[in-house]
Amino acid sequence: MAKHVHLIGICGTAMASLAGMLQARGWRVTGSDTAAYPPMSDQLAAMGITVMEPYSERNLDERPDLVVVGNAISRGNPELERVLDERIEMTSMAALIHDEFLDGRERLIVCGTHGKTTTTSMLAWIYESAAQGDEVWKPSFLIGGVAENFGTSFHVQEGTRTFILEGDEYDTAFFDKGPKFLHYFPDVAILTHVEFDHADIYKDLDAVKIAFKRMVNLIPRRGRLVAFDGSENVSECSAKAFCKVERYGFGEGSEWRMTVLTQHGSTTAWTLLRKSDGASLALTLPMAGEHNALNATAAAAVALGQGIPPERVAAALASFRSVKRRLEVKAEVGGVTIIDDFAHHPTAIRETLRALRAAYKGRRLIAVLEPRSNTLRRNVFEQELVDSLALADEVVLAAVFKSEAIPERERMEPQHVVDALNQRGVHAVLAVDADAIVAELAPRARAGDVVAILSNGGFGGIYTKLPAEITKHLA
Repeated sequence: MAKHVHLIGICGTAMASLAGMLQARGWRVTGSDTAAYPPMSDQLAAMGITVMEPYSERNLDERPDLVVVGNAISRGNPELERVLDERIEMTSMAALIHDEFLDGRERLIVCGTHGKTTTTSMLAWIYESAAQGDEVWKPSFLIGGVAENFGTSFHVQEGTRTFILEGDEYDTAFFDKGPKFLHYFPDVAILTHVEFDHADIYKDLDAVKIAFKRMVNLIPRRGRLVAFDGSENVSECSAKAFCKVERYGFGEGSEWRMTVLTQHGSTTAWTLLRKSDGASLALTLPMAGEHNALNATAAAAVALGQGIPPERVAAALASFRSVKRRLEVKAEVGGVTIIDDFAHHPTAIRETLRALRAAYKGRRLIAVLEPRSNTLRRNVFEQELVDSLALADEVVLAAVFKSEAIPERERMEPQHVVDALNQRGVHAVLAVDADAIVAELAPRARAGDVVAILSNGGFGGIYTKLPAEITKHLA
């Protein structure tokens, strides 16, 4: 009889992926959540896994063999309380991935404050593409988003030697406050960026750096760390590695150096130079943004260092199709282009808007932001947020998501951001929710506009409401 596992918080990106991985292994999977939204709700539905809503003790009436507790679940959740009362066996997502899927495999882990999901997707696609000529490269993977080349966020292949995994620095579970990536024990790791983030669980930048230093300390001497060369924080976190450290970026002394970078619309091209052997490789990526070229370079550096032929690396990146909710075109209505991007931090917002400027030159760029992440909801980065949003021509800011959950002295004040942007000459307004934003934007949207919707949540259905309302005004 199949083992029954129940996931509390199943609609989280990684939790939904784990659900699919376990189902592929022959487990019977059930799960519960609240406020399910695409793309993970769609992925679960496609797998035939029903999401029980809302959380309820009754969801455990058919007692599971194992319960996976999502990291967003805390004491007081009715299902968690029943698990504890009845001593149903429980674990975390990261621990179960380690125990069930990583044993005996080469582990390639992508870590960093920004760029993890895209870089992991790129690396998985390079391996998958290389496997078309040599099955030895066939990967298993888990990504924190839906990779468009695969149409899924995970794939488990029995007997494959390589597992590619996004390594999240967020905490693991209510009973394990360490980062998820400490469970994965990488053979090779990428470190993209280290910045202060997740202000709800990290006190300051030093605390974030300690977490990444601990990850680096898990890499064996025979392993590799591929680390971004443009960050002092990354340099500090890499300094005491016992493994070989290879830097990547634009630095002249780096092992993997990017040169002659050009951007034409949504295509980026550059040459990658390898210091140790003098080799060069021309790379093209059908995505805008220097940050995406850096992500691709990190993935290429790992793949080339593991022995994948250069021509297969180049071909894979040239055919890469991005990740859901990363500069994703959601609609084009009357000449208005509506973009969805998973914004969680001022640096990510800055790079997104820079990429859109490069891809849509000469067009009016309107940024619509929902302060939803635990970092954006706090005032710690209020000034940096103003600096990032100032790259847009216009800004519409929503109210802070569930503001009551943030202490008032720590809470970001949207009006402060709006006022600061207007003082800089950037037209900015505050509209409390999706409906108010649609009412603000739809009547004055015009052909040529690019509307970047920046949120790491469902944002009140704005992705369908806005194009529908613009269509009405054009009729």
